Amino acid sequence: MGEVSKKDNARKTGFMDGVKAEFRKIIWPDSKDLAKQTTAVIVVSVILGVIISVVDTIVQYGIDFLIK
Repeated sequence: MGEVSKKDNARKTGFMDGVKAEFRKIIWPDSKDLAKQTTAVIVVSVILGVIISVVDTIVQYGIDFLIK
């Protein structure tokens, strides 16, 4: 019952060969590019966080104004 057929074994080996081939195609960024991209992500995240908090505060005050 625990036997693995040759066809299944070949399929798994073929899949792993494909994965290895795809990993060889990856072009990893150098540290300068990585630092720029990281900075951009952090800046955009902070800006979006500020925008969301401002909109949330405005909506909260608007709802409080309507209720009171």
